[in-house]
Amino acid sequence: MKGKKRIFNRRKYCRFCADSSIVIDYKNPKPLKSFLTERGKIIPRRISGTCARHQRMLTREIKRARTIALLPYVGRPDS
Repeated sequence: MKGKKRIFNRRKYCRFCADSSIVIDYKNPKPLKSFLTERGKIIPRRISGTCARHQRMLTREIKRARTIALLPYVGRPDS
């Protein structure tokens, strides 16, 4: 085992469970934008660290915001 280094990854946590004052709402698109990639895709929970309950709520609210054009379906082209 000489020469091998251990890699310690920090455990991800759900920011909505940690801080109950944050509200997931489609009418406020600014916090929802942090859960989208630059292409407009929703970031999965294994990467974002949100729990299953809040990821479902987040997905539903992002889709609602897209429907009424508060968030884009696709990101900007690279031109």
